[in-house]
Amino acid sequence: MDKNLSTGHAITHGSTRVNLGGDATEPREFHVTYLDTDCGLIRTEAFDSLPEAERFASRQVSGEDGWAIIDAVPAEQGRLAA
Repeated sequence: MDKNLSTGHAITHGSTRVNLGGDATEPREFHVTYLDTDCGLIRTEAFDSLPEAERFASRQVSGEDGWAIIDAVPAEQGRLAA
């Protein structure tokens, strides 16, 4: 099973998609939306860097039913001040 999470790379036996849209110069955070296979719910977690988001998403893509999507979104003003 290939779990390399390069931009736009789909994984067989579970899948991950990375959306890096928007202006690359603005501060961004990375939201991972994934299927929690333990309870069957769709959840979202936020990360400050793409490598952190990719590591988390990779752990969520287990088995044939697991999937995760990473979205780069503008950082919220409250998080920028922290």
